[in-house]
Amino acid sequence: MKQIDFESGNIKQNIFFSAVPMLAAQLLHLLYNIVDRIFIGRIPGEGADALAGVGLCFPVVIMILAFAGMYGSGGGPLCSMELGREDPEKAERIMNTSFSLLLGTSILVTAAGFLFMKPMLLLFGASEVTLRYAVDYLSIYLLGTVFAMIASGITPFINAQGFTSTGMMSVFIGAITNMILDPVFIFAMGLGVRGAAIATVISQGLSAAFCLRFLTSEKADLRIRRSQVLHPDRALSGKIIWLGFSMFITHFTNSLVTIVCNRMLSIYGGDLYISIYAILSSVRQVFDVPTGAITEGSSPVVSYNYGARRSEKTRESIRLMCLAAFVYSLTAWGLISLFPSAFIRIFTSDTHVIATAVPLLHIYFFAFVFQALQYGGQTTFRSLGMKNHAIFFSLFRKVIIVVPLTILFPKLFPLLGASPIQGIFAAEPVSNVIGGTACFTTMYILIYRKLRKGLFPD
Repeated sequence: MKQIDFESGNIKQNIFFSAVPMLAAQLLHLLYNIVDRIFIGRIPGEGADALAGVGLCFPVVIMILAFAGMYGSGGGPLCSMELGREDPEKAERIMNTSFSLLLGTSILVTAAGFLFMKPMLLLFGASEVTLRYAVDYLSIYLLGTVFAMIASGITPFINAQGFTSTGMMSVFIGAITNMILDPVFIFAMGLGVRGAAIATVISQGLSAAFCLRFLTSEKADLRIRRSQVLHPDRALSGKIIWLGFSMFITHFTNSLVTIVCNRMLSIYGGDLYISIYAILSSVRQVFDVPTGAITEGSSPVVSYNYGARRSEKTRESIRLMCLAAFVYSLTAWGLISLFPSAFIRIFTSDTHVIATAVPLLHIYFFAFVFQALQYGGQTTFRSLGMKNHAIFFSLFRKVIIVVPLTILFPKLFPLLGASPIQGIFAAEPVSNVIGGTACFTTMYILIYRKLRKGLFPD
């Protein structure tokens, strides 16, 4: 396993060797849910309803990842900065404190999920038909909460040490297992959506076990130690949570948007459009992953050089990260616009669903390229420890813009000769333009221009 040399390595090479395994890891991680949806959408006679039911579970799944992301994205940059300052002991305490937070939160989230499952799903827009599928899937998925949170939340600390290929391998093991088990449990054993959930839990368990085995072995520079996990550092806990809160807000607001969209679609359209939203959200996830991999893969490089007080290398890292994210997003935008039905067919073969979904896809992805600006700006804020800015722009795009517009546009669009459904799907691209531009512009003024002058935005 090759370890990236953050200290003296070339910036371009460091970003490349950090981002590529991160891309592979995130693509494989995406397969957990995407493969489930692909198979679920093809269950004979009930694929569309089953897909809509599982789609209603997305907010809960996102919230589980939100807590894992909070501790991983909060502790990861802090860990990288301490390594840049040549303080591995403090970096290790940060990792173990984060792991302790992961374990404790997973227990609370599991309990809350089972306690409020049905009321939540009904609030999200479940009908009598889709509620059954949603409960079948979620009641099993929640049992694997601790595995999901460990596998997702501890990987940033493996990457912070430069072992990005190891982080990728942990996800590879789980994703391949899920791909093999899904058709066995769903079709061969006739378990339907319950089979998909069982396959996911087993796969996430294997990923978590691999991560823990590495971080308790002599191969790791920083190790998980029982004494530190049982006695987490309270001061560091606060710093981890506060810095990672922006990632939590990102996931939380994604969950909130999903809830509001499903609710509005249940009012103005019904189960068909909830199913379409699940499909378009899945397509979006596929194309979001490389952008997230580029920015999150660059984060340890940015944090390390910032911690080492190297202004030019920090600036170069930010520039390369943002440029790569923008070029990719522009390319992806073109592919989605040219071949919309091809991506929808991945999740369904229903011709009526496809025909209805294509024009909505064009609306939903209209300003996809602007999302690269949001990713680049927000990752930079988080990588430099500028938690207040990271949190604000997480809230700004989703809570201040998307949610109100999702409620307002269905009433406004009919006055413009369009349908309420089109209004619901139009809220996302509008938020991409406004939120992405504001986030990137602020980052450029407060950080990039200062670094060009050799100043550090403390």
